[in-house]
Amino acid sequence: MDQAQLALPFVDKIGLPFADKIHKIKYRSGDETFTESMWRLARALSDNEEAEFFDERATRLYLILRNQRFLPGGRIQAAIGSGRNITALNCYVMDTIPDSLDGIMRVASEAAETLKRGGGVGFDFSTLRPRNSEIVSMKTESSGPVSFMEIFDAICGTIKSAGWRRGAMMGVMSVEHPDILEFVRAKQNSTRLTNFNISVSVSDKFIDAVRKDLYWNFKFQEGSQYDGSMRAREVWDIIMESAWDYGEPGVIFIDHINKYNNLWYCEDIQATNPCGEQPLPPYGACALGSFNLPAYIERSDDGSWVFNHELFLEDIPSVVRMMDNMLDEAIYPLDQQREESLNKRRLGLGFTGVANALEALGHPYGSPDFIVALEGFYSDLANEAYRASAELAKEKGAFPAYDRDAYLQSHYITERIDPFIQTQIKKWGIRNSHLVSQAPAGTISLGAGNVSSGIEPVWAYEYYRRDLDKYTEFVPELLTDYGWRVFGVKGKLAKDCSTSSHLNVLDVASRYCDSGVSKTINVSGDCDFDLFKNIYMEAWMGASVKGCTAFRIDGQREGVMVDEAAERSGGACTIDPTSGKKSCD
Repeated sequence: MDQAQLALPFVDKIGLPFADKIHKIKYRSGDETFTESMWRLARALSDNEEAEFFDERATRLYLILRNQRFLPGGRIQAAIGSGRNITALNCYVMDTIPDSLDGIMRVASEAAETLKRGGGVGFDFSTLRPRNSEIVSMKTESSGPVSFMEIFDAICGTIKSAGWRRGAMMGVMSVEHPDILEFVRAKQNSTRLTNFNISVSVSDKFIDAVRKDLYWNFKFQEGSQYDGSMRAREVWDIIMESAWDYGEPGVIFIDHINKYNNLWYCEDIQATNPCGEQPLPPYGACALGSFNLPAYIERSDDGSWVFNHELFLEDIPSVVRMMDNMLDEAIYPLDQQREESLNKRRLGLGFTGVANALEALGHPYGSPDFIVALEGFYSDLANEAYRASAELAKEKGAFPAYDRDAYLQSHYITERIDPFIQTQIKKWGIRNSHLVSQAPAGTISLGAGNVSSGIEPVWAYEYYRRDLDKYTEFVPELLTDYGWRVFGVKGKLAKDCSTSSHLNVLDVASRYCDSGVSKTINVSGDCDFDLFKNIYMEAWMGASVKGCTAFRIDGQREGVMVDEAAERSGGACTIDPTSGKKSCD
């Protein structure tokens, strides 16, 4: 790498006070500077841990990281090369929970170890017998899966995970389970299961029953004697009313997940990580990172903003290699998690700053031009990442669970990956079973100068974060939107985006993400209930969409972001950055 490349200008977004504070608190050790932390990562993940600064591969990675063109997941930034005994993978799905007290407590213990090391966890509670069912050996009755969720919730609330965040958890239950309505209503309060996000797993068969107004039969296991049925539309309305009023549960389309899983031939998925972007098998883990699209925006000679497409494509193979190396360098809380991860070598590369970047290029959020441009970015990311992973397999070997004929028959490969790249995979194999995922990218986006998070629209041009003073001594400060501050562009705000624009963004992201998508569909407070329900049906109509979460702005729960404009006018609006839920005084 020549001196001219090393002298590329560095836009010091991390130097902004709030960005530097967030990054230091979350991801750096001791007195480590931002640039030192980026060199730590580049050196550790470059195939040569002894690399000096002018090693070409390490230096290329360093420039990508220092200029924040790619933002590794927060756990990666905090863990790799730091000497800290924490996991570098953000999220896991735990083992299938056995329907026995010993089995439940074993999974709870494994979850505690995972949370302690900094990982979020997901569970499928559908395997636990319904409330009031007989326990023959004790001549008593079961208290049901929701009661056992309280154990996991208490563990999560007690253990302070690595860094300054509390652990996150996802609880999933099948719509077939006899206790599904108790599960749906469990969080219709502000005190119970507060460490859980919850989602209902719905099948195509259930959606068909809703649409045809059929009765829905609940069941626990094949052959078990649990009677009960309701009109499917009544069950659906109860789920929707809870989402309408309380922001939960989300809905995951389990048949879509398994249909579009590249590893359809060797695993069955029933749960996701806490934010839903990674449907995973038991002991599965997600290694996440986001290409920061605003970092590729440059001034043209005529003064307009343009995207450096060539640089973006050049960066992808380096990032794939780096993230693949990370799987080998990472600490895993459990041996089973390491085995699962290295057997399949899942990666989850996505975007952040999408709204800021595309609106700087002249495409209002959710507009037809925005959707076309976004599809182009995803297609380029998917195909270049799969090509790079095939090249890596030629050099290092395919992931151990690779079955050439079965893998190449997967719906995602045949529908989304260029035929020439499919030929390369057939010839060399592929290093990573999955490569594309859309994470929420909330805190890493703050650390990059407050770019718009993930694929979400801009929430406000300026706002306060109430949570920043919970873990530090500094007072929350006014945060400004990157697109407005740097590009001079006031993008379309979340409150002004139509549901159809949200759904179009979700659909295109889902088509190119081989795992899942974290996306919130915010709707206005006066949104009609039937329209609200229809959002989920429209999402399901997108065959690649793996789940849907919609939130009505009139909310029951207070968030952590305070709208500055509202505060100046005497009111205060707050929003939860994970859910997108907004409420106003």
